[in-house]
Parts: sequence; C-alpha cells; structure tokens
Amino acid sequence: MEKIKVGYLPLYIKLYDDSDPHLRDPMVRHMNMLVSMLETQGLEIVMADEVCRIAPEFEKAVQKFNDAGVTAVITQHLAYSPSLESIQSLLKLNAPIIVFDTTPDYELIKVANYSERIDPNHGIHGVQDMCNLLKRNGKPYYICAGHALHSEVLSEVVGMCRAAAVAKAYRNAKVGSVGGSFTGMGDFLISDERYRNDIGAEVSYMTTDVVKEYVAKVTDEEVDAEIALDAKKYTVNVNKMEEYRLATKSGLAVRKWMEEKELTACTINFLTLDICGLPKMPFAEGCKILERGKGYAGEGDVLTAGLVGALYSVYPNTTFTEMFCPDWEQDVLLMSHMGESNPNLAQWKPVISDCPFNYNSCGDTVAVYSCIRPGNVSIVNLAPMNDSFTMIICPGKMLDAGLEFGAYRNANQGWFKPGKKLPAFLKEYSMNGGTHHCAMVYDVPVEELKTFGQMMGFDVVVIE
Repeated sequence: MEKIKVGYLPLYIKLYDDSDPHLRDPMVRHMNMLVSMLETQGLEIVMADEVCRIAPEFEKAVQKFNDAGVTAVITQHLAYSPSLESIQSLLKLNAPIIVFDTTPDYELIKVANYSERIDPNHGIHGVQDMCNLLKRNGKPYYICAGHALHSEVLSEVVGMCRAAAVAKAYRNAKVGSVGGSFTGMGDFLISDERYRNDIGAEVSYMTTDVVKEYVAKVTDEEVDAEIALDAKKYTVNVNKMEEYRLATKSGLAVRKWMEEKELTACTINFLTLDICGLPKMPFAEGCKILERGKGYAGEGDVLTAGLVGALYSVYPNTTFTEMFCPDWEQDVLLMSHMGESNPNLAQWKPVISDCPFNYNSCGDTVAVYSCIRPGNVSIVNLAPMNDSFTMIICPGKMLDAGLEFGAYRNANQGWFKPGKKLPAFLKEYSMNGGTHHCAMVYDVPVEELKTFGQMMGFDVVVIE
C-alpha cells in the first residue's frame, strides 16, 4: 500500500517566543520524535514550514496542505495557542482535521518540580479552545488523546489517517458498469447524479459499442497467456475449453476497458450480457478484479463496487460478498456470491472450473471458486436512504468451517459468526435498512471504519 500523505500542523503562541525564544526547543524536539514515529507507521508527513502562531502563518500552512492534496491534517498543540489566530485558516482546509492531543510528560503529580513542567504540557487547553471554535463553525474534527509511549494514541492517529484515505478514495472512485443494473433490484440502486453529488464517484458504462470494440482488441495469444497464468494461480478443473476461452476473452475485454478508463472498480450484471454483447459471463474476471486490488460488486451495484474499491485501497484484505443463508442452530451465515470473491483471501488454492449458466443466452461459462479464510472481520454495508446513507458495520468472525472437497467446492463459501445471536443480528440489520450486497474487511478496528463513515457524512450503525 502507498504511504498516506498527511499534513502536520504544530500550534504555538507568539507570546512565549517574545518572552523566551528558546522555550519551545524541547517541545519541537518532542514533536519531531512523534513525526518520525508516525512515518514508520505508513504516513508521508508534509510539515508546515514553521511552527504556527499567528494568522498569516496558519494561512500559509493551510495553503501548502491544500496545494499538496493531503489526505488529512494532524494538529499538535506544542503549548497553548489562541484559536482566533488559526480558525479562519482551519475552516479552509480541504482535508479532515485529526487532533493529536498529547504532551511530552507521562506524569506530573509525582514530579518534585512539576511547576516547571507546565509550559511544555499545557497544550490540552489549546486543543479545547480550538475544538470549541471548530464545532461552533461546523467544521468536523477527530480527536486522538493520550501519551505517545504509554497508550495506543499513535496507532489511533494512523487509524484516523487510514479512515481519511478510504474516504478520499471513495470520493474519487471511478466505477465501471457492464450491463447496467439488475432489473427490479432496488435496495442498492441510486442515480448516477446522486452518486456523483453525494459520494463524489463517477460511473462509466460499457455499452454495446464499447463491448464490441474491446472484445475485438483481445487476441488469441492474450487468451492463451491468461489461461497459462490461471494454471499457475489456481487448480484448473475445466472440461469445456471453448467456454473457458470465450469467458477469458470476455474478462480480458473488461480488463482492457477498466485499464484504459483508469477505473477503480467495476460491476457486472449477468442478466444483460447477451444484450450488450459479451460472449460469456466473466465470473473469473470478477474475482481477478478483486485480486488486482480493484473494487467489485455484482448485478450492476455501482454503490458497493465503489465502496469495496475504496476500502481495498487502504485495507488489502477486502472482498465483495453477500449474506446468503442462515444456519440457525450454529448462529452463523453462509457468505457467498454466484462466482465472485477475492482469491487472495482463499483458505486453500482456488479452483477454476466449469460453471453451468442459463440466466442469459450466453450459456455456460467458468468461475473461480474458493473458501474465505478464517479470521476477524467486519461486514460493511452502505444502505441508501431517501436523503442520506446508513453505513452498517458488523464485526464478527469468519470460521474455519469450509470443506475443500465438500459440497461447496464449486462455490464461493465462507461462514460468518456475528457478535450476537443470529435472529437478533438479522433483525437489527434489516431494521436499519441493510442491503443484500456488502464489503467485508479483515482485521480493521471498528473505530476506523466508523470514522470513515463519519468523514463521508453517513449515519453509522455498529451491530455487535
């Protein structure tokens, strides 16, 4: 994953420089240590040109951050800083504000000369002054408080930056739609205009003419090379080679289109492929889109495809999935989809095999099947409401319950155990309007996912 570029804004008061210009020296050294620690955790730090004290200095720093296109801005009060010097500049920031509320010393009450430690440790009331003005002016901000060496606050700061990176990726999503949306499937359906205005994402369509153009660009040599690569990555169990070659050609046509359009995600509607002209339903390419780190969702769901792609850009252990069937006795859900899942998350080597298919006139195809590996996960669902979005986060576990050679070998399988009894979980999920298409991510703190949703302006619900 690329480093996340963030701004770093140190705040101070000119009054202290006027009385003792060296008073800040140990505070700056402490700040530089914190910056170095953050850089080791995947952040690319863009520093303000100076410690900011007065309005022109804050204005210059904010302009630098906006010009650099930073994903977030971390503020750190080295001491008290009067908020009216910074607030007008902070309101102009294009990136979320992450308030790093920390001090150099871990304890004061037991220190004999604690009065001498007040100057370097009283930044917290500068934080309070600034946050009051931010809140009064309707500018969102996110707080991470604690001592850098005696808490998880550094990890929390990095987590908030990751959340900001997901939000930025979603706002900049470019989603491809092959075959349009599934007729009659309404839960995830939104207009392109609303997607653009409320999320920021753009949708491109692979129309019949575009399909014809890109299918013609795929050569037999490219099909041969892709099939040879499949043999290295997957267990190949295909009997109908002509269907395999046509499915591969279809997938490569979609891939070429995505690459040339620089799309971050794609969705394919299996019902209309014969109308738009693809030779076969490219289930395998749906898996490979995820495998390559792009977003995917089935059935024309541009909303979830963009969400999966945005999450994937920061959290590589991400896939598209559905809650398919309940096992009431074990309080678990079968997570699956027709022929699409992220092969990178497979518990064992994925299988590419024949896929009987009669939902359109394209006929039988091939698909990549796998069992999703066990681990701690969160299901993330984005549900459109009339004038808002609800993001539902469901932490739980994927179980070690699959059978490599069992009934689900030629299916995408995985068993999810939510944090509460299944009837109560499903009731709460649907009472909040959860849709039937989801993203699923491994090993991401729920707080990070919540912050991502808040940064997007979503109503966030956690079911645990």
